[in-house]
Amino acid sequence: MTTAGDVFRLNLPQVLEESPSGSPELHVLAVDDSHVDRKVIERLLKISSCKVTVVDSGTRALQYLGLDGEKNSIGFDSVKVNLIMTDYSMPGMTGYELLKKIKQESSIFREIPVVIMSSENILTRIDRCLEEGAEEFLLKPVKLSDVKRVTDFIMKGERKEREKKSHKRRRSDDYSSSPIASPLLKSHPCDSSSPSALSLKKSKL
Repeated sequence: MTTAGDVFRLNLPQVLEESPSGSPELHVLAVDDSHVDRKVIERLLKISSCKVTVVDSGTRALQYLGLDGEKNSIGFDSVKVNLIMTDYSMPGMTGYELLKKIKQESSIFREIPVVIMSSENILTRIDRCLEEGAEEFLLKPVKLSDVKRVTDFIMKGERKEREKKSHKRRRSDDYSSSPIASPLLKSHPCDSSSPSALSLKKSKL
């Protein structure tokens, strides 16, 4: 079954940013109303070599992504987010409502994987989030192994996509540099040096 993450990796609208070491890193937007949980998830993501932006509500997340309709929001041009991790139970706007906003109302961000986190193991809630397009549903307390599994899965897809694009570019460059592909190097019927033109001259003689 195709997941939201699979679609994301096939239609990646952002490029991975580079870490100080020069290797690509994921930029994760973490959303949680609990100060303690925000610190925990931020630490786990940084251990996993991710760049992290933390906000305390769904509304703040929409503002950061530029999806709140305000002109002074940061907006897509300034934001390159590769993964969104959000708590389910938050006042004002739940993680599920944030997920729906991103998946249903944004053509730009809908392909970004969204991971829902919750301390309650409620199957109907989990199913509802997955059906709405969540990449995964993690139970709190979130462990380092959970974070690494999600980030490694996405990074593997990113590497495959970059390799595929690089291979396509190489094929395109090889094709354009070949004599057959170059319109300037093709023989023309009216060109005296072309085989067809020479055979016509001989027949007349």
